[in-house]
Amino acid sequence: MEELDAIGDNHVGTSTDTPMRADAFDISDDQKIETIKADVRHIMETLGLDLTDDSLKGTPNRVAKMFVKEIFGGLNPNKKPTASTFDNKYKYGEMLVEKNITVYSTCEHHLLPIVGRAHVAYISKGNVVGLSKMNRIVDFYAKRPQVQERLTIQIVKELQAVLGTEDVACIIDAKHLCVNSRGIRDIESSTVTAEFGGKFKEKDTRREFIEYIKLETQF
Repeated sequence: MEELDAIGDNHVGTSTDTPMRADAFDISDDQKIETIKADVRHIMETLGLDLTDDSLKGTPNRVAKMFVKEIFGGLNPNKKPTASTFDNKYKYGEMLVEKNITVYSTCEHHLLPIVGRAHVAYISKGNVVGLSKMNRIVDFYAKRPQVQERLTIQIVKELQAVLGTEDVACIIDAKHLCVNSRGIRDIESSTVTAEFGGKFKEKDTRREFIEYIKLETQF
């Protein structure tokens, strides 16, 4: 247990794929909600809370639905966004950057929120993808228990597969409430992770990407 606690307290990930059991989808979402509802009720009762109170009696059901339908919805492969690609007919050959994508995720070690921004870029090798699909891919992989390093890698790997190019990059800057609100309780710190593929491993291309991120958006 000490070793497991050390992994969790130090926020160490163990794989680039989200650890899933083979029977993860043998039961329906409704069945999962009923099971989780009972578990949440048990936790609350163990803590000594009075679930007959009007403010608390609906909490187990709300939490169960939130887990299955919302914050962990990205575990279900059926919810993966379809990312249709299009021919790059206008021959745009420079870097495309989608920055300041909102990230809402959950730390898999303490089940507390991770909140931040993702910046994603690619260089087309003949295909382009709709801008909103980049946001949806980030959101899909964020909606599961995560470590930030894995999330960053998963976003890049998915876009590489969709676009048929290694030239994809992602940087995430996020606050972890398991650091900000418990443990060390450092409310100012944030975590930055990056994954660079293909041309983004080259110093000049990487620097160009970072310079785009620094630009202030003018309205």
